[in-house]
Amino acid sequence: MTTTSESTLTTTYTSGRITVHPDLCNGQPTIRGLRITVETILGFLSAGESREEILSQYPSLEPADIDACLSFAADLMKHRYSLKHVA
Repeated sequence: MTTTSESTLTTTYTSGRITVHPDLCNGQPTIRGLRITVETILGFLSAGESREEILSQYPSLEPADIDACLSFAADLMKHRYSLKHVA
């Protein structure tokens, strides 16, 4: 589910756990408005970090935040996209 607040220009996804605000982290999706991007968490997971390691590195995160990052990425893959080579 996606919601947007007109007054703050914040868009939220996955029950408010993923937020996008143009003035926070250059508009990248973040976790609950914290300065922790979805990309950062996905990067740690893809590098083989365990959930427990990530949660210890980022004590403000909750286990459901990691689930929300994975769900958000999976939802993005449902949309049409094209890959372009950049020189």
